[in-house]
Amino acid sequence: MAETRRRFDPEFRAGAVRIVRETGKSIAQVARDLGINSGTLANWVQQDRAARGEAAAGQLAEDERAELARLRRENAELAMERDVLKRSVVLWVKEATGR
Repeated sequence: MAETRRRFDPEFRAGAVRIVRETGKSIAQVARDLGINSGTLANWVQQDRAARGEAAAGQLAEDERAELARLRRENAELAMERDVLKRSVVLWVKEATGR
């Protein structure tokens, strides 16, 4: 016998996501309370986070990725400058000591 899929209206989805966001309850707990599959609710929460521009757990948002790239470039430049200064000091010490 074929299984029928339940359809949830947008208001129900938004309400379920709001409960997860505002109460701090786990997705699994809210799903049990509402009688829906926790995977379904997790998908709704993920879609809501994407729509809000929030990063999922363990992922960076677009502006955070851009800042990370900028900081990595800046870090590489500063490391190069540091290395040049180290070499300059070594050469200066060798000249000053006559070695």
